[in-house]
Amino acid sequence: MWYDRNASSARSIRMSFCLYISCLSLLCMLVWVSPAIAQVMDRDIGSAPSLLVSKPLPRHASHKTSVPPFSQPEAIVTTSLSKWLRKWGINFLLDSTNEFAGAITPPTRGSTPGFRNYRQGASNAGQYAMQLDVDWEKLAGVRGFATHMVMIGRYGTTANRMFGDWLNHASEVYGGGGNVAVHLVYVYGEETLFGGRLVIAAGRMSEISDFAASPLFCNFQNGSFCGRPKGITDTNFAAGYPAATWGFRVRGRPARSIYVQTGLYPIEDGIYQVYQHRTGFKFNGANIIGYAVPVETAWEPMFMDGALPGHYKIGAQLFSTPQRDNYFDINGAPYAVSGRAQKQHGASWSTWVMLDQRLLQYHTKDTGLTALAGAIYNDPHTSLRNYLVYAALLNRGYFRSRPYDTMGVAFTYTKIAQGVSASESALLERGAVAPNHATGIQRSAMVLELNYAVHVMSGVIFTPVFEYYIHPNAQANLRNAALLGLRVHIQLM
Repeated sequence: MWYDRNASSARSIRMSFCLYISCLSLLCMLVWVSPAIAQVMDRDIGSAPSLLVSKPLPRHASHKTSVPPFSQPEAIVTTSLSKWLRKWGINFLLDSTNEFAGAITPPTRGSTPGFRNYRQGASNAGQYAMQLDVDWEKLAGVRGFATHMVMIGRYGTTANRMFGDWLNHASEVYGGGGNVAVHLVYVYGEETLFGGRLVIAAGRMSEISDFAASPLFCNFQNGSFCGRPKGITDTNFAAGYPAATWGFRVRGRPARSIYVQTGLYPIEDGIYQVYQHRTGFKFNGANIIGYAVPVETAWEPMFMDGALPGHYKIGAQLFSTPQRDNYFDINGAPYAVSGRAQKQHGASWSTWVMLDQRLLQYHTKDTGLTALAGAIYNDPHTSLRNYLVYAALLNRGYFRSRPYDTMGVAFTYTKIAQGVSASESALLERGAVAPNHATGIQRSAMVLELNYAVHVMSGVIFTPVFEYYIHPNAQANLRNAALLGLRVHIQLM
């Protein structure tokens, strides 16, 4: 819901803020009376593929062909039926995530239509999700074969657009879900051979759930970081959750702590648009316009006898579909000046380096201080985000009495491609409309998030959030924006 800054709007904002304070008060009461039972935010539905790739082989792994264990997060409801289903290889999960965010700073004012639409207000966005994994080895005797499916529904809106930002959502669960009751995210089959040394998968897949992925990213709420650093899907041709395309992926582990993987993913035009993928059930492939080929390798050491795990990965992807140049026209002149059609490139690319390392371990196996850092560099001639760098710290279980609470701080810096900035400058000078919803020249943006994830009870996490946008939409002419938020994750079963 959007709120205008008139008298009625001001009352609504105050009510939202009071609701936020009330939730925090309730949260504190629950923390005081509730025992801690293990659950962390990076175990929600959608993280299963990245959780699997983040696990190196056991120390004395066999060569037996078998299905790896499915993710089984703690839940509010644990029934004898679910235990019986898992015994036969059927893993059914159901969860809900709700994200509230409200601006505590006023937006930039101006006389142009873009500025007149800016508001100070609050928003709410949410997602409910279902995951179904089937171990066909247990169910039908098919050695090493499993199938995976996720379906979601999404609702609400995001607060960042109220103050003019279109680069990084304040609520990551907003968008991409089709605005329908049921949206198919992915469904695919996976064969695990030789004790996990070779894994082959095919079907409707989210490429960025396997490549440039980490289950740690969604310990944060803002979209520049969760569910992947935003620069990796800059072209809209890389299939990131909750979007999917037909795909094929193969992963090999030549050593216990090293993997190499690649794949082939058809590029579907309009993958994030409602007109093509409203429900996710459009399978005919009539809108395929090219192919994406990612390659990634990683080293996954386990220092101090496994107490300090780390992940160090490097990767790249090639897009074979034509893309427009962000500066030159078909004759090699600035398109923003000439008015002619933009130059077409036959292909483009993206690269990334990502790492995370636990630096300290506290009282138990899953506690400690973990550092994350990385960089994404895109083709400067076709991209909007030329590069993005990020850094974060996750401090889990620092307080002995709260071993499953997590404190987090994350920072991202986004640099807009030079051609985009130059083109917008020329367009705005002659009074034309700039791309990317820009009301000024886009150059760089920064997003900071601080949060504290409180494990309230089995299957329930409340996370108060503070977000700060520096140069929203990468525009220096927009005021910085501060937001307070609350994220609630409930694992139902």
